[in-house]
Amino acid sequence: MKIKLLRLLAFFLILFSSILFAQTNKKQTTDKSIQAVKLKGYPVSPFKDTLFYVYNNVGSFSASERANYISSKIKRLYEESFFEKDSLNVIPSGVSEDIVYKNDLIIMSVLETDAKAENKTMSFIAKRNLASIRKAIVYQNENYSQLPKRVGYTALLVLIISLVLFLAGKLFNLLKKYIIRNNSKYFRGVSYNSIKILSPQKQEFIFLRFFGFVKTVTLIFIVYLSLPVLFSIFPATKEYTTTLLQWILTPAKSVLMGLIDFLPSLITIIVIIIIFKYALKLIKFFFYEIKSENIKIEGFYSDWALPTFNIIRLLMYAFMLVIIFPYLPGSDSPIFKGVSVFVGVLFSLGSSNAIANMVAGLVITYMRPFKIGDYIKIGDVSGEVIEKTALVTRIRTPKFEDITIPNATVLSSTSTNYSANTQRSTNGLLIHTTVSIGYDVPWADIHKALIDAALKTEMIEKEPKPFVLQTSLDDFYVSYQINVYTKEPTKQPRIYSSLHQNIQDSFNAAGIEIMSPHYSALRDGNASTVQFDKKSNDKL
Repeated sequence: MKIKLLRLLAFFLILFSSILFAQTNKKQTTDKSIQAVKLKGYPVSPFKDTLFYVYNNVGSFSASERANYISSKIKRLYEESFFEKDSLNVIPSGVSEDIVYKNDLIIMSVLETDAKAENKTMSFIAKRNLASIRKAIVYQNENYSQLPKRVGYTALLVLIISLVLFLAGKLFNLLKKYIIRNNSKYFRGVSYNSIKILSPQKQEFIFLRFFGFVKTVTLIFIVYLSLPVLFSIFPATKEYTTTLLQWILTPAKSVLMGLIDFLPSLITIIVIIIIFKYALKLIKFFFYEIKSENIKIEGFYSDWALPTFNIIRLLMYAFMLVIIFPYLPGSDSPIFKGVSVFVGVLFSLGSSNAIANMVAGLVITYMRPFKIGDYIKIGDVSGEVIEKTALVTRIRTPKFEDITIPNATVLSSTSTNYSANTQRSTNGLLIHTTVSIGYDVPWADIHKALIDAALKTEMIEKEPKPFVLQTSLDDFYVSYQINVYTKEPTKQPRIYSSLHQNIQDSFNAAGIEIMSPHYSALRDGNASTVQFDKKSNDKL
């Protein structure tokens, strides 16, 4: 009976264990199938063959995105021209095992969830994946290395660049030879109205210098644009491609955008310039009419027209610049203002004498002491006025010496105008010379001889007639001054020379000796002041 009970108990135990085992196995199978459904593996296959799978998401990155990202990083390593397999290592961090290249490029990170997905440890999966990546890259480099291909591309590109530079230089040289051969056709000088700014030779010289500059810049530009293409061949230098292009594109974009932003201000500046230009034309017409005496204003002389117009034009240009200044790009920047102040200070300090001469020239213009062509005397300088500028007055002496006198000196000195009366008066300029004759000659004979001499002189006026003045009665002689009229003040040296010659001839014909007598008295009854030696009778 006991044996049957024991057998029955064993049977129930075996049956319970079987049921429990079946349920546990069923649960594990269900959990695995559920896990297999949730954790789908995405292959990492940078070179078509799958290296390993990625099962888990990380943050916002899905498993598929992680697989593609890791594949791109492995391709990047393959594209390295000088890949070092020993630089690819596993570096553990706090929460992951990282596969890193040269301690700075993370290829992938193996997390705890990745290890659980494969029922392995993080270290095991990281080392396995590292070995797969290293083996794949080495295999690809040994069988499909791109270094020879890249070197070939580089050599071909260098050859093409050299050929382009050669052809560009050849084209520039041919164009230069053609221009030099036909220089008479293209270079005729630069002139404005009657002012010759550039001679044909100078124009050709400047053009050839500019042509050489354009050639150099073009060749440098070709080389510069070729560098990004060269750098893009090798992955190690590929990042410099964008940098080189940005060096050109960024300033070009800034200039273009600045030009577009400046267009409204530019249109405003053009309108202001046009208004001032036609206003100046109207003012110029008015003052030129005054100069030609078609318009007469009482108290305003015609020779004031051009200086006054120049002053008004200068003031209008200054006013125009003041209006335009705020529209200029960068006019409100501190640097622009600082440079403006600096230039103003330099101009003020360095142009004090120039401004003084300009003010003096303006005052002289409105004083009207002389004009171009007048024969004047300023200080010790006598001659014809050949030029009046804002700063200086130039005088040509009878010896054809051109003397430049600052206007400030002219204004502060006494000036004598010999030509003024020859234009305003019918008599002309009165010139004179003096002779001294002794009391023994009758004054009437001297008057007649002087007047005869004056009437024979060239370039003097017969009417009014010459006249003689006795200017002084000295102790031993009388001073006689002959006065004659002339309308040729610029020829005074020749007139004086001719007058003196005729006086000599006239006095010789009349038997009058030109001299200034002096008399001496003899001492009577006085001992001589000269001492003699009594013995030898000689002077001591």
